Amino acid sequence: MGYTLAEFLAHAIALEQEAAERYLELADMMEAHNNLETASVFRDMSRFSTLHGDEIKQRARALELPKLMSWQYRWKTPPEVGGDDEIHYLMTPYHALRYARDNEIRGMEYYRDAAANSSDNEVKRLGKDFAEEEAEHVTALDKWIEKTPRPSVSWAEDADEAQGVD
Repeated sequence: MGYTLAEFLAHAIALEQEAAERYLELADMMEAHNNLETASVFRDMSRFSTLHGDEIKQRARALELPKLMSWQYRWKTPPEVGGDDEIHYLMTPYHALRYARDNEIRGMEYYRDAAANSSDNEVKRLGKDFAEEEAEHVTALDKWIEKTPRPSVSWAEDADEAQGVD
């Protein structure tokens, strides 16, 4: 079943808000572990998600959007929110950027699918536009990743007993 324009925009706004909130949580977590460089990356990602959400809200200002409850969204988890198994207090800016890139790809695929499965021409157009914006974010992250030093070790090698590694 395809989206109405109002449903699509409500989902898009929620997607960006969830991403911004998640990135802020991750920034706070990194700061709590004194991983300030990675916290800064997550704060930047939160700002980018907030800006994209604000742009979508501007497009939607003339519409009355549905107030969707969490169980009414057409996803199990928001597309731009990666899993907890991808997060570790020792992650580096490189890891954070890879995590953000994966999120942007899921967001891009979500928008493409929404456009492809809608009979509403405006949803098709906006879905394609939003997918292109997410693709631009992926390209920007790829460039940022290229300039970011790769870590020499992974957190799987963390000897912290609290992490369950001997």
